[in-house]
Amino acid sequence: MKLTLRVWRQKNADAEGAMATYEVDGISPDMSFLEMLDTLNEDLIVRGEDPVAFDHDCREGICGACSLVINGDAHGPERTTTCQLHMRSFRDGDTVDVEPWRAAAFPVVRDLVVDRTAFDRIIQAGGYISAPTGSAPEAHATPVPKPDADAAFEHAECIGCGACVAACPNGSAMLFTSAKVNHLNVLPQGAPERETRVLDMVAAMDDEGFGGCTLTGECATACPKGIPLPSIAAMNKEWLRATRKVKR
Repeated sequence: MKLTLRVWRQKNADAEGAMATYEVDGISPDMSFLEMLDTLNEDLIVRGEDPVAFDHDCREGICGACSLVINGDAHGPERTTTCQLHMRSFRDGDTVDVEPWRAAAFPVVRDLVVDRTAFDRIIQAGGYISAPTGSAPEAHATPVPKPDADAAFEHAECIGCGACVAACPNGSAMLFTSAKVNHLNVLPQGAPERETRVLDMVAAMDDEGFGGCTLTGECATACPKGIPLPSIAAMNKEWLRATRKVKR
């Protein structure tokens, strides 16, 4: 396969960026998108040019580090992570636009790399539980109803990639925040911080400058782990419940 790539290049956070065009040949349909970018970078290095900077780590769809907007879609045309997107999703001769996440709370560091530490600060605000010291408790010491366990696991699948923010026309982080809130709030282990968790994490999300949610649903459509849109409604109920309790 031969492709024309239009890639966002930006030297640093303070520099102005622009799209640069590259021709890449000899691409196998079985390559992942990141392997295709590796091929591009090898060619650039041979020519004495700076390689394209992009985030990656596990390359197994687990860590959430790979974060690219491909032809206008977060992670590309398939509902998966960028590292699990294969070049058979494209055709020989295609022109492919590759950009970083576009959100005020995710400033560009360089090229396709963005600063997503805003997510870390949301987690730090309340994404934890009280854990007494001592030996680990027995696995079945605290019974958890299966529906609650299933709901917790469903939300725990969020890998924090940021596709929900990149896909949202408002740059909202509601789907990510709701996944982290609901994951713990449905479990008995998360009960001690149930109210403070949702209040603190939503406040932290707002402080980071993410946009407001208007329930367009693009976030859930782009999520590679299938976090459902009703997760946001569940968090809103938790927030209202906590707000009323605090006012009392």
